[in-house]
Amino acid sequence: MKMRAAIYARVSTANNGQDPRVQTRELGEFCERRGWTLAEYVDVGVSGTKEKRPALDRLMADAHKRRFDVVVVARFDRFARSVSHLLRALETFQALDIEFVSLSEQLDTSTPTGKMVFTVLGAVAELERSLIVERVKAGLRNARAKGKRLGRPRKIVDTARIASLRAQGLSWVAIGERLDIGEGTAYRAAHSSAKNPSKSESVTRCKPRPTEARFEPPKTVLLQATQDLLHRKDRSIRFAYGSVTDIDV
Repeated sequence: MKMRAAIYARVSTANNGQDPRVQTRELGEFCERRGWTLAEYVDVGVSGTKEKRPALDRLMADAHKRRFDVVVVARFDRFARSVSHLLRALETFQALDIEFVSLSEQLDTSTPTGKMVFTVLGAVAELERSLIVERVKAGLRNARAKGKRLGRPRKIVDTARIASLRAQGLSWVAIGERLDIGEGTAYRAAHSSAKNPSKSESVTRCKPRPTEARFEPPKTVLLQATQDLLHRKDRSIRFAYGSVTDIDV
């Protein structure tokens, strides 16, 4: 039975000399040399950083329906928008018993070398996640040691004002917008005040406003090295362990 291949190509714009046929022709010839039947999935005018890509979304949906046995791409960056995106896709394909081939990086997950590279990338990503968790925990411990208050910022809520607005018939959403607090915060403050009428003000933890900066853990050397690995031009990976010094993939 012939292998069924899904070839995926992407160009950011239909202009500037970019033609998806350059990719699909090379991918098609590769599949034909191996006697594979093929189906094309092409995204034109779509940035690689976009979360949604019509053809790629259709490819992933068809993968779950087992409509092909192998996915073939020209380069990693034509397929995935990040290292984590690539690894998630490869894990999905592995679970579905679908192979993955990238011509530029010469990666073929059906081969021992390809499986090894996938394992290495997965291990690096897992270590990266563990390091981020440990750094966050260390930061929290340090903050507690310095007496800093953790969690959402506290805000004083005027429960009498909430009661007045509620009596005027305003909804919880409208009250929240009027007082610049969440509707849930307004609701909880009002009910807390009803249970304890002596309090005219309530202190509650509020969700950060959308404009507030969020903490983004710094990129570690390991993740940067992995990303550099995926974008190397010489198609070789160097290891410093044992007697293995250079492996072509």
